[in-house]
Amino acid sequence: MFDSVIAPSGTLLGLLQRGRGDGTLHALTAPRAEALAALHHCVLRDPRHDWQVENRSLYYARLYLDLHGGLDEIERHLFDAEDILDTAENRTGLALAVLGHLASYGRRDALRLLRRYAASGTNWAWALDELALRDDDRGLRALAASVLARFPADAEGDADLAAAVRDAFEPRPWRLWADDPRPAVGARVRAAQERGSFDRWQRQLSPTGPRPGWSVRAVFDWADEGIARGAALHVPAARCLTAVAGPEDHAEIVDAARNGTDGARATAIRYLADSHDPQALDLVEAAVTSPSAGVVDAAVAAFERMRSVAAVERARAWARRPDVLGAAAGRMLACRGGTRDTELVLEALREAVRGEGPDAAGLWTLVDGAGRLGIVCAAPVLRHVYRETASSHLRGRAARALAATDPSFPAGFAVECLWDCEETTREIAARHAETGDARVVEQLRRLAADPAEEDEVQTAVRSRIGPDAPAV
Repeated sequence: MFDSVIAPSGTLLGLLQRGRGDGTLHALTAPRAEALAALHHCVLRDPRHDWQVENRSLYYARLYLDLHGGLDEIERHLFDAEDILDTAENRTGLALAVLGHLASYGRRDALRLLRRYAASGTNWAWALDELALRDDDRGLRALAASVLARFPADAEGDADLAAAVRDAFEPRPWRLWADDPRPAVGARVRAAQERGSFDRWQRQLSPTGPRPGWSVRAVFDWADEGIARGAALHVPAARCLTAVAGPEDHAEIVDAARNGTDGARATAIRYLADSHDPQALDLVEAAVTSPSAGVVDAAVAAFERMRSVAAVERARAWARRPDVLGAAAGRMLACRGGTRDTELVLEALREAVRGEGPDAAGLWTLVDGAGRLGIVCAAPVLRHVYRETASSHLRGRAARALAATDPSFPAGFAVECLWDCEETTREIAARHAETGDARVVEQLRRLAADPAEEDEVQTAVRSRIGPDAPAV
């Protein structure tokens, strides 16, 4: 699978890749061929940092409608030979989701393309989920033979079919097919449903991991086994310690937090931090000098979870440290500090952007903190993050923080946020965008009438244009 390169934020392609509202506004005024080329680039080369949580499909589908875009490029992408060679869901997932939204808007060509891909494409399960939400019973029933033909009528094929039925995101097609009178369809799907239920029951009867009666040492050993397998188990292991450890085990746990193996040390630190042990903060400070990155990360994460007054006071003392603990202290103050900590939070925000750029991992918390504390001086940095980040979720957080810190937000970024790819960002815009701009009023009315729009957005819109709202 390709790694999408994000174009500069000042270009049409860069705006569309980021899912910014200005991307739609610029595309609608650009030459149509140029706008469609940029749109196809985004849909066929998923630009998202995290395709499982960031939204783009509705954003791109609406732009297809506005540009009266055809689906030839998507069709070529779906049925390219690479579809057989690259089976990763994220190669075709965005295109299929866009087709799903277009189908819900009445585009019959999108519905036909989804049906065809569900019958013959590699990522057929995603296409079937899209159809489950949009197609009628007749269209879904017609796909039964094609889908079931993917599973040979042998032991391995039946096992794969049971797993597909069990793990289906949308069960509607399988329920329809289970009622099919043909033995090769209905009887086979019912058998797969029964086997999937049995598999779940069997897994529940045969759990892996800790058992009642385990000792503290056994929990530490389990965490170390996870490290050996490449799986970090210190978080569930710390929860296990809560169940098995007693006062007589405290010394052993503290010793493990100070001198234990990586899995045991991470587990012990997490347990002590969660239980607000008086020694936890000193043990965290000692752990960040460990040569093990896993121990350092576990210690920092455990510290950031702490909610005690002592932890906040220690964060104030650590905030200017030039290491990961100093960065974590800045994030803790962003979450739990008070107005006296605004300078430290602002400094941490600026340092994160300077050091790691507008997509730094710790920015989410710092951006939220700037908004929570109402740090007006942070507005220039927040505007920079808003413009440049490739993460639509982080941009939405920056928009929320700007609404609390930047007096120019209602007449500025809030306007374009009405077209943003994230519904939470559109909701912020619906509550704050100044209605002196004719585009704002028109878009608010469009969102209010769009059946694909999220309820929270429409509720915010109604608060601006409903019968009890101020005149627009």
